[in-house]
Amino acid sequence: MITPPVELVCEGGESVPLPAAMSLLDVLGEVVDPRARRGVRYSAGAMSAAALAAVVAGARSLTAIGQWVGEAPASVLSQLGFEGSAPTESTIRRFLQALDPDALDKAIGEWMWRRTAPARGRRVVSFDGKSLRGTREGDGRSTHLLSGVCQQLGVILGQIGVDTKTNEIPMLRELLAGIDIDGMIVTADAMHTNRDTATYITDLGGYYLLTVKDNQPSLRKALKRLPWHSIRTHDRARTRGHGRHETRTLKALEIVGGASTGVEFPGARLALKITRPRVDTRTRKFQSATVYAITSLSAAEATPRQIAAWLRGHWHIENRVHCVRDVTFDEDRCRVRTGAGAQVMATLRNTTIGLLRLRGHHSIASGLRYHSYQHERPLELLKSC
Repeated sequence: MITPPVELVCEGGESVPLPAAMSLLDVLGEVVDPRARRGVRYSAGAMSAAALAAVVAGARSLTAIGQWVGEAPASVLSQLGFEGSAPTESTIRRFLQALDPDALDKAIGEWMWRRTAPARGRRVVSFDGKSLRGTREGDGRSTHLLSGVCQQLGVILGQIGVDTKTNEIPMLRELLAGIDIDGMIVTADAMHTNRDTATYITDLGGYYLLTVKDNQPSLRKALKRLPWHSIRTHDRARTRGHGRHETRTLKALEIVGGASTGVEFPGARLALKITRPRVDTRTRKFQSATVYAITSLSAAEATPRQIAAWLRGHWHIENRVHCVRDVTFDEDRCRVRTGAGAQVMATLRNTTIGLLRLRGHHSIASGLRYHSYQHERPLELLKSC
């Protein structure tokens, strides 16, 4: 897959191409400065880079970011783009709270997209939402963000805020609009099993892989009525862990020509049925669950076993991103609430996770500790990407 030149949204809403060799520090310098030009002492690029470097060093709050910058040696501040003195914590706080968070997410996400272009194989991206529990919007609801994560690398490739007046469904299409999804596989939970979303993805040359639950009752009933009893089992796997023994049985059936099978969904070519009987090793209680899924991939484009692996891999976004932000960064207890501060902090955490994974750190906590020992190390990481 060949991706087009990445673009940055600049002042006035115009887009300019982002050169392939553009560094992350350059990208941060191109994000629109929200401040009035008069009286600006520190550049927007330097402020954003310093905030990201502080988070790479383990800063969890705006106060901690200010402390890291305040203690940084002059040589590090100079390379970050500061001339003379360092900004105070209150200056950094006001700047980050005034940023356009979606513009920042778009700029960094597009840079990550280019930086992680696969050498071979398909790119599989999982989309899921997360609420920032320590925040509150005007109506009392928590700030909610929708993110897309590369299954293979665990790197966040895009994020967008979900306004309280809407939900994730239209925002997924808006997030995909800024990405070249030609040849990409999109996985999402049952909320996004939506005809408009499926049509949007296939029209742009992408593929969808979606679970089907009771929010699509007619589609689920049609899938249940398929002649599964006459279909051979494509894969059977047994797993042990978390206090249970589980067997996963996979069957797949071509459904091209929905009228003949009763399954009518835009672009659908394969249906999957995954049965998961399990036994609790402590109580000996038996349970069984059946999951149905639908995809626009054909049997010639991917084997049922591959598709099932991608479907199961969708939850990497919970294990490799959301859980890391909650446990390692203590995100749910963060009380940044004013302006765009909460989403900007989430973006800095996402970017830190991505940078550390690209550098080869399997443990994000270990990577943060390594970069916290010296002020030069976060700077080296940002300059090397």
